[in-house]
Amino acid sequence: MSNYATSTRTLVTSGKGAGRPRGSQSPRRRRPWNAERLAPYLMVLPVIAILVVFRLYPLVLGINFSFTGDGELNGQFVGLDNYTFLLYDERFIASAKNVVIVLLFVPVQVFFAGILATFIFLKVPGHRFYRSVYFLPVVLSPIIIGAIFNIILSANGPFNSALGAINLPAVDWLGLPATALPTVLVVHIWATFGMAFTIFLAGFATLDAELLDAAKIDGTNLWQQIVHVIIPSLSQTIQFVFVTTTIGMLTGLFALLYTMTAGGPGASSYLPEFLIWKLNGEARPALASAASVFLLLIVLVIGLIQIRVLRRATKEA
Repeated sequence: MSNYATSTRTLVTSGKGAGRPRGSQSPRRRRPWNAERLAPYLMVLPVIAILVVFRLYPLVLGINFSFTGDGELNGQFVGLDNYTFLLYDERFIASAKNVVIVLLFVPVQVFFAGILATFIFLKVPGHRFYRSVYFLPVVLSPIIIGAIFNIILSANGPFNSALGAINLPAVDWLGLPATALPTVLVVHIWATFGMAFTIFLAGFATLDAELLDAAKIDGTNLWQQIVHVIIPSLSQTIQFVFVTTTIGMLTGLFALLYTMTAGGPGASSYLPEFLIWKLNGEARPALASAASVFLLLIVLVIGLIQIRVLRRATKEA
């Protein structure tokens, strides 16, 4: 009896019992391409077409153009000459070093926006008013912001006057190589953190309130709630804000740089996007295209590294 049961069990588990066809399951029937199945693809088709025409196609042209020459060699294939030239160009080297400084300011902006969004989520007194005030700088033009801070941070401006009132020396914030770019980055953080702040607020809307209430009942303080409840729950939001903030800093500083420092003093506040504009203005579009490819690679590599590191860090938190 036991031998019969064993053989029966073997036949059932191996799929070779009586009345069962040999081989794998029957192939699935393909759904016909009717109007209902085509509708989602037709809806996204215009967006895909716009991205291909205005993003992907110019990108391919720019990469192709970066392998051609300028001036007398216009349109002629020169291989990697443009990329080799940039590696020895002082302005490109300065802009590449400044990318490191920009990356050091990214966590500052994310932390600043995240902590303010946390306070708003916890409904500090006046949170409705602060919600509007924090986002207000985003709607201002970078040119206007740059012009305003040029006045505030000038040698005889209000900020240095305030420093003098408390017996601190005046600083030429935009005229010294050591302070020019960090000053522009601080202004940029003030002007744009409202967007990251809004994204964090949207992330808080998905937070499980019961989990936070349970942490409060267990007697956790605010810092423990942030580290052990809020950060893990908002891991995807934090990753998104980090990546978008990095891209925004690397590709959205041109207006402030142009208005506040013009890349100076010397090349101390050059960034890749400002260098691309300068090269194009010097009638060297192929070299500018090569610099654009470098900037694209920088953004891609940094973005991928950030996503990988942050995904691991937020899970461990």
